Amino acid sequence: MSKILSLGQSSLITGALQRFEVLQVARCVTFITSLLIIWISLRPFPDLTASDFADVENGKLAPTYITLGIFSVIALALTVSQNLKGLQSLVTPAFVLLCCWMCINTLFSHDFGMSFQRLILTGCVISMAACLLLLPDSQEELDRWLGAAALILLALCYLGVLLAPSLATHTARDAFEGHLAGDWRGTFGHKNIAAPIMAMLAFVGLYLASRRSVVSGVAITILAATFLVFSQGKSAMGLCLFTLVLSGPVYAAKSTWLRATLCFVPLLTLNMLTVGSVFNEKVAEILKLLPVDATFTGRTDIWQFAITSLGLRPILGYGFAAFWGTDYIDKLVKNDEIEWAATASHSHNGYLDSALTMGYPGLALVIIIFAIAPLRNFVVATRSGNSGPLARLLLRIWLFGIYLSSMESFLLDRADPIWFTFLVAVFGLHYISRFRLMPEPIAP
Repeated sequence: MSKILSLGQSSLITGALQRFEVLQVARCVTFITSLLIIWISLRPFPDLTASDFADVENGKLAPTYITLGIFSVIALALTVSQNLKGLQSLVTPAFVLLCCWMCINTLFSHDFGMSFQRLILTGCVISMAACLLLLPDSQEELDRWLGAAALILLALCYLGVLLAPSLATHTARDAFEGHLAGDWRGTFGHKNIAAPIMAMLAFVGLYLASRRSVVSGVAITILAATFLVFSQGKSAMGLCLFTLVLSGPVYAAKSTWLRATLCFVPLLTLNMLTVGSVFNEKVAEILKLLPVDATFTGRTDIWQFAITSLGLRPILGYGFAAFWGTDYIDKLVKNDEIEWAATASHSHNGYLDSALTMGYPGLALVIIIFAIAPLRNFVVATRSGNSGPLARLLLRIWLFGIYLSSMESFLLDRADPIWFTFLVAVFGLHYISRFRLMPEPIAP
């Protein structure tokens, strides 16, 4: 009888261990695959020489929706079984209001079909980002999985440059922006996506190097920084260095007001010098005296057109993700001199685009959730003891993201890799402000 009981207990323990290993593997695969699907996309190394490149991309929507939908469900299922409280903590009044406002904007969109379609994809990506940092059981697992995903992406980008340069770099034969010939883009469709991702990967490498993954961390930092330089992404390079310098004082400061000043004064300055130059003639005159292109490569025309259009629908906007690239936009052109601005793919300012699509109430919610709340969460996390390398990594990615949004539009942009990485950092700051990190085992 005792032998049978012993065998029974043994089989139960073995079954439990096997189940645990299966779940662990499933979480690992889901984590790494989710990152790579967003970073690399389902169509890496796009051929930019094709004149119908945009139409071809639109024809690939179904596989993208299906794949991201499946992985969002898998990630949610794996997270709910172990970290339901983490997901429940995201149900804050501001986040609920943003979700409701996005739905309202979709209902009143001038192109309901487009807004609804993009809302679904954005929802899937938000779900994946919310679950990502809850999948690892420990920081050691997070380090291994994050390092593996980063190295795979970097390997593919470098292999592309070496073996298929016509598909991994911009060329003079590109259908658009042939003047970017020679700039590296890796698996991405444009250097303006590749450069920010490489900057964020450099932050990841520094994080891993400060942990126990020194070799992989240093390798990721060097490879990402080198790729960033050859991508010629000047904005990303400048903001990467600025973020590295600024994150030190922000991390070390004790006063919440001092931290807020350090973070938001540069943000306000960037927006004043860019979009603000359209509003204020004095700022525009000052820019002309500086050694920079006062038109920001023609972006002032785009900002002028966007601001004028926003004035026509300031409350509801034009509908969630349904302004640029729509037929309706041609009706708004009143000035022949800036007619070309209506053909832009975005306004090169995430805050302005948020207002265009969701009105001023939507912009206010975006600022509260993605700019103000993360800093508050960082302050709470550091005061509660979660002030280690992970907090510094999340702070750097968040700072880089809010500054880059003054020059590029990626906020709430569906499956954009910059948006996804930034969103993971925002959710990460939320989690470490509410839950204690598991203590690490002491090495023998």
